[in-house]
Amino acid sequence: MQRAFSNQFLGAFFAILAFGMWGVLPIYWKWLGMLPASEVLGHRILWSAVFLAILALVKKRYAFIRSALKDFRIVLALLAATALIGFNWFLYIWAVQQNEIVQASLGYYINPILNVFLGFIFLKERLRLMQKIAVGLAVIGVAYPTIGLGEFPWIALCLAFSFGFYGLLKKISRLDSISSLLIETVILVPLVLIYFFGLGHQSVGSEVAFSWELFGLLVGCGIATSLPILFFGEAAKRMKLSTLGFFQYLGPSINLVIGVFLYHEPFTLSHFITFGFIWTAVIFYLTDHWLFTARENSRRSQLKESAARNLKLCPKSS
Repeated sequence: MQRAFSNQFLGAFFAILAFGMWGVLPIYWKWLGMLPASEVLGHRILWSAVFLAILALVKKRYAFIRSALKDFRIVLALLAATALIGFNWFLYIWAVQQNEIVQASLGYYINPILNVFLGFIFLKERLRLMQKIAVGLAVIGVAYPTIGLGEFPWIALCLAFSFGFYGLLKKISRLDSISSLLIETVILVPLVLIYFFGLGHQSVGSEVAFSWELFGLLVGCGIATSLPILFFGEAAKRMKLSTLGFFQYLGPSINLVIGVFLYHEPFTLSHFITFGFIWTAVIFYLTDHWLFTARENSRRSQLKESAARNLKLCPKSS
């Protein structure tokens, strides 16, 4: 019992570290605001590939990766995932630089609810009543500023859909986060190098005076990307995924607080109404998740008890 509690506590600790780091990432991208989003993205990909390669070596994943890459279906899924994660990373960095952190946070609030909808469309998963309500409320929340105010939240939707389809492809590839992201960044590295060499002296970043502080921040892009993935993996090993799901809203919540209170982005009545619908949708989503998990655990316990009783009743064979 004590060991199980210790595992849960450690799992929660790693989950807070992972989602907390994802939550404060806008501050990091703001620090690199002197560079265009495309160059920041290039460094993020390059240094992430380096640090993920080290992590994969430490965790002895290379044999598993080689085996997985023999499956053509997995390779195709990874190529598509690469395009999606590259686009998602670029848009998020660009949104932060354009003072759109609030709208970016909206995208990551929507994402888990969108995943339910994508599972229904592509994986033929049935929607429960509360899931349907959550999806409906999320649609209303997005539709309100679009129809009522003519403000289409395209950044939020692009982030949500790109990450949603990315997650869908992850299910197809069935690779762990470190292995799959290593492959995806390695695929992008040649394009990044071509981009950097092609820019040459025309790079906006080349006008910025070199300093070890700037170099450290650029290398740190890889650490800022790799560490949360490592912490997430450690959390997932120690706690149920259903419990881990409750922590996923920590990231966008921190994003929202940073956007409004640190960088003073506007949060108008329109924002409040939109987020109000999304937050209500999240409540329905999490409540359904908790109730379904509780029912499943109860059903498994009953099955185990029934099996144990049947074993006692069955006469021993001679």
